[in-house]
This record gives sequence, structure tokens and C-alpha cells, in this order.
Amino acid sequence: MANAHPALTAQRVGTLTLDNKFAVAPMTRVSATPDGAATTEMADYYRGFARGGFGLLLTEGIYTDVTHSQGYLNQPGLATDAHVQAWRPVTDGVHAHGVPIVAQLMHAGALSQGNAHGAGTIAPSAITPRGTMLDEYGGSGGWPTPQEMTRDEIDTVVSSFGDAAVRAQAAGFDGVEVHAANGYLLDQFLTAYTNTRDDEYGGGVANRIKLAARVLSEIRNRVAEGFLVGVRLSQTKVNDFTYRWPGGAADAEIIFATLAGTGADYLHIASEGRDFIDTARFSDGRTITALAREVSGLPVMANGGMHDLRQAADVLEGGHADLLSIGRGALANPDLPRRVAAGEDLEGFDHEMLSPMATIANARNWRTAESVS
Repeated sequence: MANAHPALTAQRVGTLTLDNKFAVAPMTRVSATPDGAATTEMADYYRGFARGGFGLLLTEGIYTDVTHSQGYLNQPGLATDAHVQAWRPVTDGVHAHGVPIVAQLMHAGALSQGNAHGAGTIAPSAITPRGTMLDEYGGSGGWPTPQEMTRDEIDTVVSSFGDAAVRAQAAGFDGVEVHAANGYLLDQFLTAYTNTRDDEYGGGVANRIKLAARVLSEIRNRVAEGFLVGVRLSQTKVNDFTYRWPGGAADAEIIFATLAGTGADYLHIASEGRDFIDTARFSDGRTITALAREVSGLPVMANGGMHDLRQAADVLEGGHADLLSIGRGALANPDLPRRVAAGEDLEGFDHEMLSPMATIANARNWRTAESVS
């Protein structure tokens, strides 16, 4: 197989050896029960990607506590023992195909547009988020202004991430990924205009990354040795597609070195766009993922248009990343790795799969209608 795609080779991450470098990216599906329990439909959904040959599955964002962390109605949680039991059929179904699955742990912070527990929003500072809520996840209108977090609330968030990671281990997950990207709570601390604190969590980038580092260290200290711990970062956000780290590569070096020092096993850099090689570049010419590899010494996962197989090959062969996470391309092609191995064409993504909401049922109904049209 001299012409095999470079993503079809094994990859070591932490103590795991993945069959290939294709990962299913975290995608919000708002398909859990109202109280945050994973469903049979979700078990079928994740099992389909494992059956399709992906080397690693990353779940949608999972909320970590029953106060402020939930971002969407019908979002799954790992905040109670009942949540642990509900995830078991999901992890068992994926493992039946020999594929590892990682739980992405998320606190929405100011970007919460649906909380079944009725709590208000909290954030590093009392600043109203930019933009509007996401209709495909059930929101509408502007965001409320959050309450600035106290030090006790910060400590509680750190502990809650650790608690959720322990529950993830009990639920059969192979690891956790800390969601510090896309404008949610940990990214709100990292972002200059949403964090105007004057304590040790505000000011320069070395302070603004401290909460994410504390969360990773807490998890690493509480889970079993060999349990995978990763972190997802991004410059852009669900409510701000143009933001970039103010200090560019200098900020990135501090962020990557700090998080690598927590004992993390990998870095996941999210959503730098369909023209990744261009849009992910700093002014010194290095891509954000290549810099992450250089500074951290860890495996790095690239995200953003990686269903473009030529770009995906360039990213791997050019030393920009070690792994590829694929979102909408995976929705359209749950068997993407098998198609690539067989040299088959990929199906194109249609946004109707996420309409009127980004639920599993809507995507399934779209696929059924497409097959009979």
C-alpha cells in the first residue's frame, strides 16, 4: 500500500496505541435526557464511528457539575452516579469494536444557553459575551451577563472537573479531554477581553492560563496512572470567529509549556479553518500545531477541515500535527477511515444534518431522506 494515506498508520498517545490517526471530533448533539443521561440513541451513534474504523472517539462536551457548568438543554453530564451508569452502554459499545473513547469535560461559564438546574451564569469577569446564542443548540437572543467568580467558586470548579474525571473512569472511558477552547469557561479565563481580573488569574497570559493548568493537574492527580488526559485549545470561539491570542506565538509558547507541565498526554488545537495550513499560521511562519509540538513535546491533534484528505496529508507529512480530529466530515461519513483505506470517495456534508437542531435524530432523518430521494 505505497499510496496509503499517512493517517492510516498507528499513533501512540499516552499509554494507548491507536490504529490510525483519525479521531472523531467533539460535536454537540443535544440528544441526552433532560437530566443529562446518555441514551440508547447516543450509544448507537458513537458505536457507528467505532464500527467505521476511527482510531479514537472524542465525545461531545459533557458538563461537570449540577450548578453552573451545563451549556445546553439535553446536554449529557458526568455530574452524578446516574450519569456514570448511563454512559456505560456507550463505552461498552465502542470498546466492542476495539476503539478507545475519551470524554470531553466542559464548563460553559458565560456561554450557557440552557441549564436544567436553573443556576445563573458565572465567568472570570461580569462581561456580557459577544454575539448571540446558537439556534442549532436550542438558543436564541443575546447572552445574559454572568456573575464574576469568587475564589471559592474557582476552587469548586477545579474540584468538579476532578470529580467528573473520576466518574468518567468509572463509566469506562479511556481518558478525558478538558475543554479549554471555543469560548467556554476555561477559554474565558484565557481570553483577554473576557478576563479583566486583577488577581492571580488575570493580567498576563501566564496568569490567564492558570485555571486550565489547575484543572489538568487536579485531574492528573486523581485518576489512575495510564488514564489519558488531554486538553483542547482554540483561538476562535463559537461567538467570535476572528479572535487571536494577542501575543501570537509568544503567548502560544507560554500556554503550551504551562499545560504540558501538568502531565497532560496530548494537546488538541481546534477549528483553525478549512485552509488550515494558512489560517493556523503565526507571523513567524510556524503553524499553531507545529509550535505546540515543538514546545510541549506531546502528540498534537489538528482540527479544521481535516476531511480534505490532501490537506490532512500535508498536515501530517509536514510535521504540523500527529492526529486529525474530524467533525462534520465524520457526520457525513461515519465510516471515513474505511472509505479512505478502500480508496472510496467521501460524502459531502450538508448543513441540513444540523437543522433545525444539531440532534442525532435530525442527522439520522436527513440521512434516511437522502437515501430514498
